[in-house]
Amino acid sequence: MSKIAIMLMLREYHDVSQVEGETTRRWFSDEYFDLIVWLDGNKIISGFQLCYDITRQHRAVTWRKEKGFTHHRVDDGENRPGKIKSSPILIADGIFEYRAIAERFRRESAHIEPQLAAFVYKTLMQYPGNGEELEP
Repeated sequence: MSKIAIMLMLREYHDVSQVEGETTRRWFSDEYFDLIVWLDGNKIISGFQLCYDITRQHRAVTWRKEKGFTHHRVDDGENRPGKIKSSPILIADGIFEYRAIAERFRRESAHIEPQLAAFVYKTLMQYPGNGEELEP
């Protein structure tokens, strides 16, 4: 019996709700990643949040042009015995295996716009601690 490899590929959600007065959001997802991209008024990427390992150890790396990177784990609000589920929140998390996540993102982003995918990949590879200086 042979195993069939399932190819994961990010796909864009259309008709993403937008919040008046905030930057435009685009949302891409597959079984491992959620990618939210924020665009400024000139449709230039002003930030993104890449959530990964969303079904097991949900984590999120966020990059904002004006602030740089943050890395969090996602507390889904489920683990509250005897209490109702609370809203998910981001909790500061330590090590971000940026190389492994960036490479997996590169493979799974083959069906999204090449310029957008390249921007996210390149930015992930500039994560602090890899010996490279971040550009503002």
